Amino acid sequence: MSDYHINIFYSDEDAAYVADIPDLDACSAFGQTAEQALSEVEKAKKLWLDAARIAGKPIPDPRYRPAIYQAR
Repeated sequence: MSDYHINIFYSDEDAAYVADIPDLDACSAFGQTAEQALSEVEKAKKLWLDAARIAGKPIPDPRYRPAIYQAR
């Protein structure tokens, strides 16, 4: 199984890097560096998936890919 795509970008508004996982609703994290944001979103992903399993909610398959990776 492939893993979830993670977007990482710098937010001027937050003065921090933001990492989010588009396939997992509202799963995101912040960091002072891109590496820190990635580390934090990996923790958030684990917690998101654990919470979904406990609640009996469906876990989406990894589907999101940015346009640069989509086949034409």
